[in-house]
This record gives sequence, C-alpha cells and structure tokens, in this order.
Amino acid sequence: MPTEVILPKVDMDMTHGTLAVWHVAPGDMVAKGAALFDIETDKAAMEVESPATGRLHSVTAQPGDRVPVGTVVALIYAEGEVIATAPEKPTLEKPAPEKPAPAQPTTAPIAAQPARTPVSAATPTPPLEGGSTRATPAARAAARAAGLNIADIPGTGPLGRVQQGDVPQPSTVTPHTSPALWLPQPGPLHISHRKGTGLPLVLIHGFTADSQSWAPLEKCLPPDRPLIRIDLPGHGKSPHRHVASFADLARMMVDAFDDATRAHDSVHLLGHSLGAALAVAIADIRTRRVASLSLIAPAGLGPEIDAATLMGIVRASRAESLAPWLRRLTATPDAITDGYAAAAMRARQNPALRAVQADMADSLFPDGVQPFDLRAALARAAMPTAIIWGRQDRIIPWQQALAPNGDFAIHLMQGAGHIPHIECPDRVAAIIAR
Repeated sequence: MPTEVILPKVDMDMTHGTLAVWHVAPGDMVAKGAALFDIETDKAAMEVESPATGRLHSVTAQPGDRVPVGTVVALIYAEGEVIATAPEKPTLEKPAPEKPAPAQPTTAPIAAQPARTPVSAATPTPPLEGGSTRATPAARAAARAAGLNIADIPGTGPLGRVQQGDVPQPSTVTPHTSPALWLPQPGPLHISHRKGTGLPLVLIHGFTADSQSWAPLEKCLPPDRPLIRIDLPGHGKSPHRHVASFADLARMMVDAFDDATRAHDSVHLLGHSLGAALAVAIADIRTRRVASLSLIAPAGLGPEIDAATLMGIVRASRAESLAPWLRRLTATPDAITDGYAAAAMRARQNPALRAVQADMADSLFPDGVQPFDLRAALARAAMPTAIIWGRQDRIIPWQQALAPNGDFAIHLMQGAGHIPHIECPDRVAAIIAR
C-alpha cells in the first residue's frame, strides 16, 4: 500500500497550515527523510520530510493552499507498486493576500567615502522543476513579510537554496524617506595594500567609515611602513552581506585577516571603534600572528553607546541632516564643515549602502546597546597592547578602557573625541610607532 503524506501539527493550537512549496514534483523519486514540502503557520515555518522512499503521486494540495491538520496531501508509492485512485481532494482555503511591508532606506558616513555604483539586480535563484524556487520555510516567511518575491533573491544554501539570512530585511520606515532594499553580494571582503618593508600594519576601520578614513593617519606614519586595509562588509568596496551578530561578523573578519596576511608570519594590528573590537577578537583567535595590538576607542568594553548619534548617522539621507551627527564625533565640532558633510553624503547616495548598514546596526547594537563583551578577550592579550581614547568622546565613554583586567597602556588624548586618528593623527601615529 502507498504511504500517506499527511500535513503534520507543528504547534499545540494549530488547526491549519499553509503549504509553501513542494520540493519534489509528482512522479519523481524521493528518499525517506529527504525534504518533501514546506509548511507555514502563524507561529512557525518548517520543512516536512518524506515518510518513505518511492515516487510521489496523488498530490491534493498546491503551494498557497491552507490545509487542515491531518489531511492527506499526497501518496508515496514504492517502486513497481500499482498506482491506485487518488485520495479525495480536501476542502482547502486560499489565504488572503498579504500587504507588502514597507521597505526602508538607511544611511550614513563617518568619513568621506568613494562613490559607489548602485547594486545591480542579482541573478534569481534557479527554479526547481515545476517553477518552484528552492528556499527554506523561514526564508519564504521572511520574504513575504518584506513584500519580496522569493524567486528574485539569490540563495547561498546548497543548490542555490534561499536561506533566511539571504532575505533582505527592511528597517522601520521614517518620514520623508523613500523605500530601499538591498541584496547580498558575493565575493570576499575588499583588501587594499601599501607596499613597504618590515611587518605590515593591518587597519580595520569603524562602523559607517571605510579604509579611506585612515588617510590622515597614514600620512603621519613612516612612508615605508607596509599597510593592509580591510573594509568591513557593507562598507567601502566590500560586498554587502547579512551580519547576524558580532560573532558572525568576527568570523568574516578572521577569514579576511587570514587571506590578507597569508604571506606574513606576523603583523601589527590596529582598529577603530567597531574595528577595534574586531581587532581584539582577531588577536584572541590568531594570537601568534599578532605582534602588537593598537585600539582606538574600542567597542565591546561596556554596554553604553550613543545610539542616537549612531542611528542618526546611519539614517541621514541629506548633508544637512548628516552634519549635526558627524559633529558629535569630534571634540571640535566646527572642524566638520558643511562642505565636509556634503562630501561625506555624496559618497553615500546609494540607498542600498545605507540600508545594509542600518540592518547591521540593528544586529550589532540592538536597542542601542553594545551586547558583545570583549573584556575577557582583551585581558588575555599576550602581545604589546595600547588603548588610545579621546577624553571628549561622546560616542563611547573613555572610562570603559578601565573595565578589563590585563597589562596594557591607556592613552587618554585631550582635545580629541571619538576619531582621534582624524582629529590629531600625528599624536596617534607617534603612539602607534612606539
């Protein structure tokens, strides 16, 4: 006898489920335990496995049908088994169409960045036989909530399957902004070099900046010092990527660090703000590869952070709205001229760039706090380590430098805010050179 394929109950109070997609076409062979179809409820989305090995026949429910729990939606016949009359088609409901959720732009820079080309439409995920796209139930639910066509989203899973993390998630819309979505892009993080002699200095910039933000400091470093710059995902020339958490971002940066320093036994490491937190994580994982560690206003040493400025920079879509937030980064606000703000904004005209950074901020700084704690990792630092912090930093309190235990130097710079490498690069360069 054929094996009945029944729509299962996945919630205690579940009475119906929506069949999202069949992974096997009628007449095709399927192995026991292989993905057969996806169902979605108000509370859950899950993949249903095949209860037997054989050929799929007598399909009674199609994608989009709302099916009562316990309904036989298909039969699986063993090889050579006679195909009988199909089961009676159950009474099904078609769910009311959902209104697409509004999408959002986002925005912001700390230092002027090079112009970027708009994100091109990614190649759609190849459909399965029968016109269905390979995607997990969670990805389908996320795409529907975002008002997106699942077929337009490139998948990173096996055989191009769309995962939940592949689905762009628009942020909350603010007044007077136009919708903006972004799609993840393939490829490694962008790495640039300056040639020289001796051990290279690896530079990791802060959130909403890019490798060009190091330019003032680079001019004050010895000209023969080799430099290796890494752009964070969704920053500079690096591809746009979904970042689920700080640990997720740290794994990406360790991979990029390994690629960038493959030709060197050891390097010096310097990071600013979020980049400094990532430098601590890299030094903790690649201890033997890091000759010295320099941290400028590092994140991850306490929960407090100026979330208003952070999101103000991220969301600003015009120079006049960006300038007041940029002025909070420095101890001398008058140094941020309208022209500087305009140049910074010109580098951020691409709404997708602003959107990916807004999503990244939501993952890394939920509810405006720093949820990741790097005090223990910094205390374990075995290499010579220095913390450089501006006394007038209004973004992250310099007192957080006192939180971790360990043997390292703390340099508190008078007349500097959150970006001393831009405000007083010569003084910062002298500390790093030592």
